[in-house]
Amino acid sequence: MTTMTDAEHGADAAAEPRLIDHLIELRARLLRAVAGLMLVFVALLPFANKIYAWLAQPLLAKLPAGGQLIAVEVASPFFAPVKLAFFTALMVTMPWLLYQAWAFVAPGLYQREKRLALPLLVSAVGLFYTGCAFAFFLVLPTVFGFLAKITPAGVAMMTDINAYLDFVLVIFLAFGASFELPVALVILALLGWVTPQQLKESRGYAVVGVFVIAAVITPPDVVSQLMLAIPMCVLYEIGIIAAGWVARKPDPTT
Repeated sequence: MTTMTDAEHGADAAAEPRLIDHLIELRARLLRAVAGLMLVFVALLPFANKIYAWLAQPLLAKLPAGGQLIAVEVASPFFAPVKLAFFTALMVTMPWLLYQAWAFVAPGLYQREKRLALPLLVSAVGLFYTGCAFAFFLVLPTVFGFLAKITPAGVAMMTDINAYLDFVLVIFLAFGASFELPVALVILALLGWVTPQQLKESRGYAVVGVFVIAAVITPPDVVSQLMLAIPMCVLYEIGIIAAGWVARKPDPTT
């Protein structure tokens, strides 16, 4: 029968407090993240209807005279603005939420990893916001204008407020996530899974893949697909350039 030495007992005793400390720190960070999110959410609730009216402008501006959104379900006029207020709070507090995650994992990172991780986080947040802004100010007006023009004669284009909100949120998430492409390529290059040269050689396949992805995650109209695929192709080229800056250099001694 094997017995543990005093050194092994000491190592286990030291590891247990460290694990508990990490769990306590994780709990504190999660509570701070949730508290910040809920604080902003509660602060936005009185303005929920105004936020929804602002979000509805891209569609209302393209509807014919007298056109408006409708509420099919009885509780939709309440739940749709509240749902939007929560999503808005999530968007507003995203830097705070990511900071809490960063503060938890940063002590365990090497100095080089910290130098790279922080710019990647900032870039990821900025690109996500950029994607959402691109969708709101350019994509949605264009898509709704196109849909309004092809609406058959005798059909009144009157969208349910819940259906409209779900549609817009999907567009926001699709464009926000798709604009993260340069960050994804940089991470792959940092991990050594791809090289800038491989990314260049795979450009043709990437373009085909981008158009397939755009066709899957956007509404079934050509306009929104093109308005997602074209920026993604540009972002792919930016990702190649950025990957070239951070890619692992081959060791000349090997």
